[in-house]
Amino acid sequence: MSITISTAGHVDHGKSTLVEALTGVDPDRFAEEKARGLTIDLGFGSAPLPSGRSVSIIDVPGHERFIRNMLAGVGAVDACLFVVAANEGWMPQSEEHLRILELLGVSHGLIALTKVGLCDADIAELARLEVEERVEDTFLAGAPVVETDVVDDLGVDDLRAGLDDLVDRTPAAADLRRPRLWIDRAFAARGAGTVVTGTLTGGQIRVDDELELKPRGAVVRVRALQSHHSQRTKIGPGNRVAVNLSGVSHQEVVRGDVLVRAGQWHMTNRFDASLTVLSTLDHEVSRRGAHAIYVGACELPARMRILGLEALSPGEAGHVRLHLPQRLPLLPGDRFVLRESGRAETIGGGTVLDIDPVLAASRARPDLSIDRVVAERGWVEAERLALLTGQRREPDVGRWVVSPTVLKGSKARLRAAVDDAGPLGLDIAGLDEKDRAVLSLMEEMATEGGRVRPIGQSDPFENHRYTAALEAAPFTPPDPEAVGVDRSEVRELVKRGVVVEQDGVFFAASTLAAARSAVGEMLADQPDGVTVAEVRERLETTRKYALPLLAWLDGQGATRRRGDVRIAGPRL
Repeated sequence: MSITISTAGHVDHGKSTLVEALTGVDPDRFAEEKARGLTIDLGFGSAPLPSGRSVSIIDVPGHERFIRNMLAGVGAVDACLFVVAANEGWMPQSEEHLRILELLGVSHGLIALTKVGLCDADIAELARLEVEERVEDTFLAGAPVVETDVVDDLGVDDLRAGLDDLVDRTPAAADLRRPRLWIDRAFAARGAGTVVTGTLTGGQIRVDDELELKPRGAVVRVRALQSHHSQRTKIGPGNRVAVNLSGVSHQEVVRGDVLVRAGQWHMTNRFDASLTVLSTLDHEVSRRGAHAIYVGACELPARMRILGLEALSPGEAGHVRLHLPQRLPLLPGDRFVLRESGRAETIGGGTVLDIDPVLAASRARPDLSIDRVVAERGWVEAERLALLTGQRREPDVGRWVVSPTVLKGSKARLRAAVDDAGPLGLDIAGLDEKDRAVLSLMEEMATEGGRVRPIGQSDPFENHRYTAALEAAPFTPPDPEAVGVDRSEVRELVKRGVVVEQDGVFFAASTLAAARSAVGEMLADQPDGVTVAEVRERLETTRKYALPLLAWLDGQGATRRRGDVRIAGPRL
């Protein structure tokens, strides 16, 4: 198993020196960093461990002026290497880094007490006791504290062993089959083109995969993968990875962009979240002020509204709605940090709860419940629900997951509609796809001939009185009004084929069969043709009915008109 950890701690406490000792690589990449002896941006390395495994390390700046770069490095890590110098002890950025890691949900770590060679044993012991006291009631409570001094080559091997233990203690990154790579660096490699780096979460990526670069929407292809300085054909979540891309210039990629698979993510610029305000603040937090959000490797300005309250006090937790200037691929459960730009301070952080809120802010009560997402929408396609929550549910009705309350109401409404339709039944042609899907679940209903009736209800069109009236006077059929039959009933009889309409006249199907037989007999005796009058006389009817009958026979190919007579047609 491989995990990615970040360093954390106050400026000049020896983080970069320790990383170089562990990895053999100086994480300070820029000339300015080397000249000033100060880490400004993120550094990266891979440390071999006694077990034969390796661990990816992101070295973050400790100076408060570069806290935004520190946040970009810790947004997707599994654990931390927390560094405190024994000769200085706990410092302001020690505290801020610890709170940031807690806000981001980091839950495992190891503490390195550095520069112990610069102080006597009593001072080192006091520093250890202070660190243990400071981390009490945090995720680092009880974490091993390893004393180190790189100059004196003290404790580095012990630290490697501690990192091996940290790998064992840290849960493996989950493979949800929906990879997401927050990009923290982009550059052009000679002979290779665009290369981006980041910590992969959520799923695997492979060489030749087609991915999307968000929020720009560019379609890119993975030309090559590298992790821990080794070429890979595929890479799983939890790993630091360098991805060689085709389809985009490195100048088009910035820190905070994201690589994802097409169609797997809902892009949002508005979401509801929990927010916990740091207890160390000396003021309330409200919607006023210039706020910046840090999620993954991304930094964006954010407009904030506190739900249900005007402000949150230090140490208080509540819910907020955040508006961003661009869309991001987020999921409920993602962690973020919020800073106030004007005061240059971290004010708190929290968890994304709803990436597509549908209720007004005044009514919103967000949480991580899938039932709430369904209840607020009533109907949600199962595929969309997976995009909104990151979890799959089997559809309840057709392709939808439906709120029990809404489903109960739909069934009641359809029962009432069937009752109102009377013996004729409810015509399903007038129902939408959702109603038809609900009907398929209603075992008390039966569909026949495109109409829905309660099971056990006799078919009102079997031996219908209008059919009987037409059969009683086959060649002088009565109009529906004369029998007192509604036109909708006649349409259903026509649809079923027991009644046929021809030129506005209705005939029983059996009447047409009898007319065909009678005219056929006439033409057998008179092959040169029969007149309308002769047919009218044979059927004992009037011209009003004889003409429609002959028109029907013509249409069936049983007869064919030649002048004033009908002769046998090809289908007689």
